[in-house]
Amino acid sequence: MHEADRILPRHALRAVPQIPALGQNQFLAALEAVLEPLVTVLSLWFLVWQIEGSISPMWLTVSILAFALAFPGRSLLKQRADRVFISILLGWLWTAGLLLAMGYVTGHINDFSTEIILNWLWFAPVSQLVVHWGLRKAAPHLVRMQGPALRAVVVGLNEQGGVLADRLKGAGDTGIELMGFFDDRTPDRLHGSERHRLLGRVSDLAGYVKAHRIHLIYLSLPMASQPRIKELLDQLKDTTASVYFVPDMFVTDLIQGRTDSVVGLPVISVCETPFRGPAGVLKRASDIVLGSIILVLISPILLAVAVAVKLSSPGPVIFRQRRYGLDGEEIVVYKFRSMTVTEDGGTIVQARKGDARVTRVGAILRKTSLDELPQFVNVLQGRMSIVGPRPHAVAHNEQYRQLIKSYMVRHKVRPGVTGWAQVNGFRGETDSLEKMEGRVRCDLDYLRNWSLRLDLYIIFKTVKLVFKDSGAY
Repeated sequence: MHEADRILPRHALRAVPQIPALGQNQFLAALEAVLEPLVTVLSLWFLVWQIEGSISPMWLTVSILAFALAFPGRSLLKQRADRVFISILLGWLWTAGLLLAMGYVTGHINDFSTEIILNWLWFAPVSQLVVHWGLRKAAPHLVRMQGPALRAVVVGLNEQGGVLADRLKGAGDTGIELMGFFDDRTPDRLHGSERHRLLGRVSDLAGYVKAHRIHLIYLSLPMASQPRIKELLDQLKDTTASVYFVPDMFVTDLIQGRTDSVVGLPVISVCETPFRGPAGVLKRASDIVLGSIILVLISPILLAVAVAVKLSSPGPVIFRQRRYGLDGEEIVVYKFRSMTVTEDGGTIVQARKGDARVTRVGAILRKTSLDELPQFVNVLQGRMSIVGPRPHAVAHNEQYRQLIKSYMVRHKVRPGVTGWAQVNGFRGETDSLEKMEGRVRCDLDYLRNWSLRLDLYIIFKTVKLVFKDSGAY
């Protein structure tokens, strides 16, 4: 049995959602996912408003059904014009056909305006084609507006690596900047060395990735290099770069592993975040909605705890500490102060049972996890997520990244207020390397198996545990 199956209950798992091609900008991929269903609904609303003057609850119901049937929209920016036309037409025939069939079977089709239905049958696909054409024209500008491009390197200046580089440079909407190549061969043995920049030997890769904050690494190496590839992957596990194989190879211990394509070439994801494209939009939207609701509900508790902390001991109410966030970037997280000290230096001692630094009020806060509640503000800021790997102090990160393989991979997602490790017995002090390894193992299982259902399951388990767990102090 796979290790993830031993840790995760089957009812908490769901198939990983389809993600966009790696050669496509993530924002554009998310936009395409909602564009087709959104245009379908808006075209209906326009017709209803023009003909009937208002949108009745019946038409709102049809809108919800149409959106659900059309979501997610297909990625068509890379397709030829004739393929786009056929894809939109077939997609609309599917959606409209199901809606008409449902109306006929239920007998409610006569409750709706025939004029609106007949006009919607041609107006919706025409609207989709027009909006798609506009998006195709605007795509390069939208990519540039998102800020600096993702920096990428290719390992292996061979024929396939050269083709990948040429296509990346020729595509205008990937948001990827190719920095160059790494290869151990001399320039006279390299394919197209006169056209491509050689950055160094393969042994220089890990250091370059860290120093230049590389986001994407494409491994274009032959299968005969398997032992060398394994050694290289071990070195890269101390970075937050996403790693992909360009050759069609099979590797084990994948994080969100799947086949995909970059500007038309097949690649295999080795280590990737689950929150790309529509999944990332869903995750962030759920954080904003749930985080806002939770903050409103707990606002009286926040005020009461703030007063208790202020009256119990001298010092600030809110403790700010540097942690590692998404992609290993430093962030500042908030907690209610539970100790007489506010350590945030190069050496931090974890709280232990009976720790003299913990105040009387702080002991209650830590026991019930009330000291973590200000982190819901971090969630709305975009620094954290409600569910994800718990952030550790920077000093602890630097310590454990040297001791635990794949430790830094947990930073491919935003840290969480709670996480899969915390509801599986790894809450509180990690006073041994084995405990920290167990926490990291759970974090990586979360990355492999993420779903919104799993997030809700973890939140539910967290609420149950905070009042009876003896692991935190």
